[in-house]
Amino acid sequence: MDKSTFEERKTIAGPMHSPLRHDSAHKHVSGTADYIDDMPEPAGTLHGALGMTDRAHAEIVAMDLSEVEATDGVVCVLTAKDMPHSNDISPSHLDDEPVLADGLVQFHGQPAFAVIAESRDIARRAARKAKITYRDLPHFTDITDALENGAELVTKPLTLQRGDAEAELELSPRRLTGRMRIGGQEHFYLESHVALAIPGEDDEITVWSSTQHPSEVQHMVGHVLGVPSNAVTVQVRRMGGGFGGKETQGNQFAVLAAVAAKKLNRAVKFRPDRDEDMTATGKRHDFLVDYEVGFDDEGRIHAVKANYAARCGYSSDLSGPVTDRALFHADNSYFYPHVKLTSQPLKTHTVSNTAYRGFGGPQGMIGGERIIEEIAYALGKDPLDIRKVNFYGEKGSGRDLTPYHQQVQDNIIHRIVSELEASADYQARRKAIIDFNTTSPVIRKGIALTPVKFGISFTMTAFNQAGALVHVYQDGSIHLNHGGTEMGQGLYTKVAQVLADSFQVDITNVKITATTTGKVPNTSATAASSGSDLNGMAAYDAARQIKERLTDFAAERWQTERENISFVPNHVKIGEELVPFPDFIRQAYFARIQLSATGFYKTPKIHWDRNTGRGTPFYYFAYGAAVSEVSIDTLTGEYMVDRVDVLHDVGKSLNPAIDIGQVEGGFVQGMGWLTTEELWWDDKGRLRTHAPSTYKIPLASDRPKIFNVKLAEWAENAEMTIGRSKAVGEPPFMLPISVLEALSMAVASVADYRECPRLDTPATPERVLMAVERLRKAKA
Repeated sequence: MDKSTFEERKTIAGPMHSPLRHDSAHKHVSGTADYIDDMPEPAGTLHGALGMTDRAHAEIVAMDLSEVEATDGVVCVLTAKDMPHSNDISPSHLDDEPVLADGLVQFHGQPAFAVIAESRDIARRAARKAKITYRDLPHFTDITDALENGAELVTKPLTLQRGDAEAELELSPRRLTGRMRIGGQEHFYLESHVALAIPGEDDEITVWSSTQHPSEVQHMVGHVLGVPSNAVTVQVRRMGGGFGGKETQGNQFAVLAAVAAKKLNRAVKFRPDRDEDMTATGKRHDFLVDYEVGFDDEGRIHAVKANYAARCGYSSDLSGPVTDRALFHADNSYFYPHVKLTSQPLKTHTVSNTAYRGFGGPQGMIGGERIIEEIAYALGKDPLDIRKVNFYGEKGSGRDLTPYHQQVQDNIIHRIVSELEASADYQARRKAIIDFNTTSPVIRKGIALTPVKFGISFTMTAFNQAGALVHVYQDGSIHLNHGGTEMGQGLYTKVAQVLADSFQVDITNVKITATTTGKVPNTSATAASSGSDLNGMAAYDAARQIKERLTDFAAERWQTERENISFVPNHVKIGEELVPFPDFIRQAYFARIQLSATGFYKTPKIHWDRNTGRGTPFYYFAYGAAVSEVSIDTLTGEYMVDRVDVLHDVGKSLNPAIDIGQVEGGFVQGMGWLTTEELWWDDKGRLRTHAPSTYKIPLASDRPKIFNVKLAEWAENAEMTIGRSKAVGEPPFMLPISVLEALSMAVASVADYRECPRLDTPATPERVLMAVERLRKAKA
């Protein structure tokens, strides 16, 4: 879209579906956006720091904190016994996640005490003076160690099955088995966790928290303090990134700040250092996938059996729903006639892993794509051909039922892939790459086209609800508050567009205010890509109520029929008369018309029975596809992503500019997960990749050299979502599976494409080089 078109469209009243800029974009780049650590601190604010342990698994025999307490500037030291009502902040309510370790250490770096001091520096330095005596216990940090040691499960596993996978595997013309290790990922948000607690009178407290789930923080603070939720107000204006890492992990910092604030009757702030944040907070789950597939000579799948074992860490956190969603997406875009999928959420002596963009879906999907890749190499075919022959069919085709028995009714993956294959000139480029590889002794190239089908909705049905509060003031300006949180993804802008469109006023007329539990109660986390779907519809509902009252007022005041009244750009049209919106609102106020409303929305049609593994957990699916081309150096394993072409489905986009940004950002972040971001624990259970110096996120230089991103402009959600749009937060994250498979093709070329390289992730240069050497030896 050229600049002139952008400038023209951004001024149109009723701006839904227009490419308006993010409401805080200019503040982000100029440094004027206020985050919690930028807020003016109340007089006398104290600062907290975590007292972290240095064992992976041990009993605490003694803990001498006398030197800590004696440090100048230290006001108090909190331990587990100082928690007023409870020492548990488990989001799964299994009482397995202490605020502070109480006699038992379960991962290296687990906080056992907290220091409250006059400055952050004093608190951090004092925390290092603790003398803790341990009795070491056996520990295991890796999935394979957990399996070998018979580790317990942190939560109940899930089984999804349809047909008889065991019997059909025996009957299949061809059969293969394999194992894939899928690495985890650090969130690496630019703003670390932070919480500021300000005590009020009686049992009241206000907490500013960098969280995706204000109501969760509210409940946890109330639970630990032993006060009702109405005494706790949690506020969030914006976060400097979240990606799922701030759905539950902010609870600990908010709770500690609140406990200290009430104890000392002073404001208290917690902001951990990057190293501490990475050590003490959860990450994306890594998986070990064992799979077995039966297929025929055409590559058509007959049966799939797979087990997804996950490193969950020491407590349940969100591991149950994360491992569930991995199974929900193990089919990706493919129909499995007979299937049995099982999860194995394993307890390990590592930090408790948590939500991350895609919430287990990417791990499930990449396991399914490995199966497709295995079949292709076994048959000597292009993986794209295997994909096409296994795609879900149209509704009613008999090939439209998922492993969890939901019918795929909105399947557009055939069109998405067909259009991208043509526009990216995939076939000609693949042939050219194969020709290139026959004559290039060192540099080898690869290309891959992979699809995405991602289910949208929380699998916990109760979370699929949202509220919004809308005020229209006498001057016609509009105040908007809803339960969603802004972490840079543009949610506030999109919901404001919905409201401006509803009233047909300019977007500048809508004021977006900080999310707060004091205005919209019982909010769901801003997660599962559902922020715009849920909060947009809630805001629309509030606007609908106000508009109905205003329409009734106009009909009575102007003595006309309701159908003669309409909201048009910056005016209300009554018959042939155009009344400026501010003038109309002022008249409504003097007529005592209620100009405020609370809106509510709950996602329809969804239901899920985990015990039977059946239901309709997703309202709809979002689709996409990507073609990636890479070059590898077979002497070093280093590689470059030469070109990427993306075609992605967001339905009828609420904001094309923001949505394209989400696709681009999601792709690069997913590419980092699959290629460069490696988490590594040593034999003592210490996370050694805990800072920018040791953990490699993608840089600007790592981006695809040619990066073509296009939205499927013809797409429109078949379901009644806000503006017929689709979610965009998580689905693009899985598009860079194409990068991994392109690397795989480049590696496979050294053995004439006769063997699947079975690259584990992240496919670092070291892993690529080892795979090249392995195939060379096999060929020799």
